[in-house]
Amino acid sequence: MWSFRTSTDMSIVEPEFVTIIRANVYSALSEDMGNGDLTAQLVPENTLGHATVITRQHAVICGKSWFDMCFKVLDPNCTVTWFVRDGSKAAPNEKLCELHGNARALLTGERAALNFLQTLSATATLTHEFVEAIKGFQAKIMDTRKTIPSLRLAQKYAVKIGGGHNHRMGLFDGMLIKENHIAAAGGISEALKQAFILAPEGATVQIEVENMDELSEALDAGAKLILLDNFKLEGMKEAVKFTARRAELEASGGINIETVRSIAETGIDRISIGALTKNISAVDLSMRFV
Repeated sequence: MWSFRTSTDMSIVEPEFVTIIRANVYSALSEDMGNGDLTAQLVPENTLGHATVITRQHAVICGKSWFDMCFKVLDPNCTVTWFVRDGSKAAPNEKLCELHGNARALLTGERAALNFLQTLSATATLTHEFVEAIKGFQAKIMDTRKTIPSLRLAQKYAVKIGGGHNHRMGLFDGMLIKENHIAAAGGISEALKQAFILAPEGATVQIEVENMDELSEALDAGAKLILLDNFKLEGMKEAVKFTARRAELEASGGINIETVRSIAETGIDRISIGALTKNISAVDLSMRFV
């Protein structure tokens, strides 16, 4: 099962994470470069360059390791000096880092590096907004599997940096029994019975319910993690009272920054929001040669 260290500093990461970051970077550079960077040939091959990166808006910064690796694979001698860490709140026009290295490498890696940094910072920033919106309540802000293809680990890391929590990483580390699974398996009780038998050690088992009758059946069948699908506020309050801490309850479906606090006020345990990773607006960053 995948999990991140509690540290918000990705300068020290587990080896498998480094492997995935490297794969992300190689894929991005290959997509951008093809057989080579035609425009970078305007610069003499051994010219050294110095550049700075700033943000043009308020943001929670995230993605340093992806950014750094974009340049390191092109120029192993490139140095990136950061003035912020992952999780730092940056203000408009704040300098984030300075780069020194081969000028061609800096020019070639610029777009891919900024793409990672602006995308992951966007997820971290949006997550932070949701976390702040429910401050003082017990509910956790959770992500989903609605991520950019091939950036699952990166975006889930960004959610953690923004103060949120990770749902299952994928289909392999947890069961989420939804409406179609329930129908195919023969009902809520039968689906849960089989899930408890089949789930490997450490894997979560969660079931989706759409009304109070289904919630009652799920609880009677031993469910400990239940997703309330598109429940209205009054329904959530009723579900929280009825469950009486026998299981963790998660709200899901159409949740936005305007509604999230009222949902947290119901006493719900978890709030899952697909928008954290799919409805993001890239942070405005700028890299300039000095």
